[in-house]
Amino acid sequence: MNNTFLLLALLASTTFASAENWPAWRGPRRDGTSAEKSVPVKWSATENIVWKTPIPGVGHSSPIVWNDRVFVVSAIPDSEGRDLLSLDAKSGKVLWQHTVVKSPLEKKHKLNSHASSTPATDGKLVYVAFLDVQDMVVAAYDFDGKQQWLVRPGKFKSVHGFCSSPLLHKDKVIVNGDHDGESYLVALNRETGETLWKTPRQNRTRSYCVPIIHELSGRTQMILSGDKSVASYDPDTGKTHWYLRGPTEQFVASLVYNPKADLLFMTGGFPEHHLLGLKHTGSGIIGTNEIAWHHTKASYVSYVPSPISEGDYFLVVSDTGMANCFVAATGELAWQEKVGSHHASLVSANGLVYFLADDGVTTVVKPGPKYEVIARNPLGESSFASPAISNGRLFLRGEKSLFCIGQSSVAQAGR
Repeated sequence: MNNTFLLLALLASTTFASAENWPAWRGPRRDGTSAEKSVPVKWSATENIVWKTPIPGVGHSSPIVWNDRVFVVSAIPDSEGRDLLSLDAKSGKVLWQHTVVKSPLEKKHKLNSHASSTPATDGKLVYVAFLDVQDMVVAAYDFDGKQQWLVRPGKFKSVHGFCSSPLLHKDKVIVNGDHDGESYLVALNRETGETLWKTPRQNRTRSYCVPIIHELSGRTQMILSGDKSVASYDPDTGKTHWYLRGPTEQFVASLVYNPKADLLFMTGGFPEHHLLGLKHTGSGIIGTNEIAWHHTKASYVSYVPSPISEGDYFLVVSDTGMANCFVAATGELAWQEKVGSHHASLVSANGLVYFLADDGVTTVVKPGPKYEVIARNPLGESSFASPAISNGRLFLRGEKSLFCIGQSSVAQAGR
């Protein structure tokens, strides 16, 4: 009896230790990767669905997950509200829904939404960002749905609408304010919303990139593309490490980093198409000597969906749906295949990469020298939001519903 109890406790603790929260845009490492091993690879609109919950309004934001809570935001056209919702991760029950701001629905691109910014949480507070006419609004709520603070750190104007997902770093909430005006990056105090630093950007040009943060070249580097540049900043002070002009005007996709190749990867954008393998050792204004490899073929490049780095490979999907797998160190193309038009960013788990197309079909692929499809999974709803992975489950936001997809013996056999 005692041995059985100890074995069950060990199994439970092992499962708990391997589980991860998905606390922000692109997960715990801000790069779309999950360290979990028992993640579903096979499902349909009726197979391996743990729960399906209707979500009011419209939004392209991704869900985030912290332990037994799921958070998601949505725009409610009838009330002009921008709402934050909390759901029970086990049952899908909506626990509460609160309006953060009411504001006329801003002009936007047809592929954007009025609730595209993914929330972030530190396990105590949930941070959200919306647009109120021409003011960026950032707010913090506790897990009971009580607003702790709301601030307006700067203006934001773009004919394409708003999307700026909060990034958490130490005691800071960092938000990208690249827009068609006096662009900026701003860091707010997590507890109070007070502005800690605000760094102006140079070119007054809209972009929607969420920065990434890594310890690289002996420095804490916060790196993003946008504002006609690729740049690295110190997230503690907002000061610039290095700055690459161009290579194009507008960007949406976040960068990723591959530790094996020791390179950053940038994809963008508009009006020109560029895919870079980029070094991180420079200072001040950098140039072509910091570029390890470079592609300009349109079908290789993503404008909206963020790419992913997995093992020796770097994968990216064009908005038109061309999936590409490159050797990370050299930029050599391993394969290219059509997977359907795409605006969700790529995620990975257990060595597999998940491509969620706009029609709701997820193609699960094993990176390697040849194109190897593990499964194709129809959701039954269109989807423009990126997946979240937590506690052995996938959380997918469709056009009308939030889905929780769980593992089963059938799915494990398919792996």
